Amino acid sequence: MPPKVPTFAEQLAAARSSAVHLEMRDSYSVAKETGPFAAWRDGFRHDPDDRTSWWRPWLTLIEETVARGVEVRRVRIVSEPVSEYIRFEYSGTFTNIAAGEQIRWLPRRQASHIALPGNDFWLFDSESVRFNHFTGDGESAGPSFSDDPAVALLCATAFEAAWERAVPHENYTV
Repeated sequence: MPPKVPTFAEQLAAARSSAVHLEMRDSYSVAKETGPFAAWRDGFRHDPDDRTSWWRPWLTLIEETVARGVEVRRVRIVSEPVSEYIRFEYSGTFTNIAAGEQIRWLPRRQASHIALPGNDFWLFDSESVRFNHFTGDGESAGPSFSDDPAVALLCATAFEAAWERAVPHENYTV
């Protein structure tokens, strides 16, 4: 029987110093984003002055995590020109930054010399990894978890290499 995968909230709550996220897909079809993506396609844009309308409880969770002293960083590896879905993500990224996340964008062509894991992941305190698995159509296929030091090192090395090459959000345009 495979080990129980802790919930994301449990893993983030247990983080002591860092939580890093590497995203490598050009589109996702996760159920919770279907409505917001459709609304964005219809012209909806978040109002920077209306924080209460932004995606909750995610941003609250990030704000609380950062307030505890945990550094939260994310790199999105993207094909260029970017997909419609990446334009959707980009348009709302200011909300993540306002919550305390640091976000960078890495054009896929600049990632060719990085040894990357086969799946998106979250790495907590450089010790435990939550892999996010997706179907070919971008739907969630569930997470898996590893606290194997070699796996954590692979993910930490990949993330830091991507972070070093990536462009800070405020300097990246789509």
